[in-house]
Amino acid sequence: MPGILEDKDRIFTNLYGFQDPYLEGARQRGAWNATADILSCGRDWIITNMKNSGLRGRGGAGFNTGLKWSFMPKTVTEGRPHYLVVNADESEPGTCKDREIMRHDPHLFIEGCLIASFAMQAHACYIYIRGEYVFEREVMERAVAEAYAANLIGEDNDFGYPFHLYIHHGGGAYICGEETALLESLEGKKGQPRLKPPFPAGAGLYGCPTTVNNVESIAVVGTILRRGADWFSSFGRPNNTGTKLMCVSGHVNQPCNVEEAMSIPLKQLLEDHCGGVRGGWSNLKAVIPGGSSVPMIPIDQCETALMDFDSLRDLKSGLGTAAVIVMDRSTDLIRAISRISYFYKHESCGQCTPCREGTGWMWRVMERMANGTAEMREIDMLLEVTTQVEGHTICALGDAAAWPIQGLFRHFRPEVEARISSYRTGKPHVQGAALLAAE
Repeated sequence: MPGILEDKDRIFTNLYGFQDPYLEGARQRGAWNATADILSCGRDWIITNMKNSGLRGRGGAGFNTGLKWSFMPKTVTEGRPHYLVVNADESEPGTCKDREIMRHDPHLFIEGCLIASFAMQAHACYIYIRGEYVFEREVMERAVAEAYAANLIGEDNDFGYPFHLYIHHGGGAYICGEETALLESLEGKKGQPRLKPPFPAGAGLYGCPTTVNNVESIAVVGTILRRGADWFSSFGRPNNTGTKLMCVSGHVNQPCNVEEAMSIPLKQLLEDHCGGVRGGWSNLKAVIPGGSSVPMIPIDQCETALMDFDSLRDLKSGLGTAAVIVMDRSTDLIRAISRISYFYKHESCGQCTPCREGTGWMWRVMERMANGTAEMREIDMLLEVTTQVEGHTICALGDAAAWPIQGLFRHFRPEVEARISSYRTGKPHVQGAALLAAE
């Protein structure tokens, strides 16, 4: 069987939408099965098993989900209810996994919201859906209405735990994917990140204890607790366990979303599920392994890279959302990174000076480098600016703008220098198909 994960171990068995996404079909696939038994085991049992499963946040940060839940206060103070907020603002370029969960398995997601909220003593959950996800919002709203009608959620539901679920349609801003900017937007304010501390577990939505989780992190909860923490932790390497939705786009023969075991070799993922790189493996130039905000890795590192947090961190990149963007030798990498730089410049909220000024500065220099009109000294100057932006902003958008540029210079600096030199000497640079033909 191609890949590592067998069909019997897949959590998202309707990932491609071939079956009924609503309540009847969801129940046939196992959703809402033994939910009452899970809740009867108590909050501590749920959190302990989530910790033992090794599930790390699937939104990009990779923090242990069970441990994050345990940070919520143990008792509810009068006037300060607990909240669960699910981040469905999937705006990272290259990422398209959460939308498939909301389209095709919404009840698995809703069940996870109930269980997670019970574990954290939250009686209300808000799902913040990306502004552009109109169809996904409609599917989710229908599924939530079904859950209310079937008495699975609500004030007097069958499980005896009052629980309400609200769908909030966002305004279409990338910055609202940052958890504190999301909370600001949810409260009706401008989507700008908050300073931390206080962290959301202490003062989040409406100043109350709040946990913000990714869609995939919540949607797998019911299956993990039904099948056991040991089952989930049996996949992948230590500290990188479980299954993971991976979305592959770019220069592969068959772009796809696929659920696979953590730590699958990147090369195997591309060969087994995507029909290989367009033009063969030797035609590969670079891969961005975790969405546009992580640094690219060249072909030699792609040979041995594993799709998990630690392997890609060791390569000075990251798993991120596991959104793999494949670029073959026809790609103008300098132009591609310039385009990504423009995205972060456009999406900066403008609150922090290093990000507000630095993202525009970095994009303008990258544009000149893509055209060849930059100067050699600007390469080191641009690298210096990325280090002044990185780690000096309230949220990680500054890091996300800096890392792709750092990855380009780390692995392909000679290509940038050759572009500048060819312009200075009056010789047009050779790129894409012409480059392949010349070789």
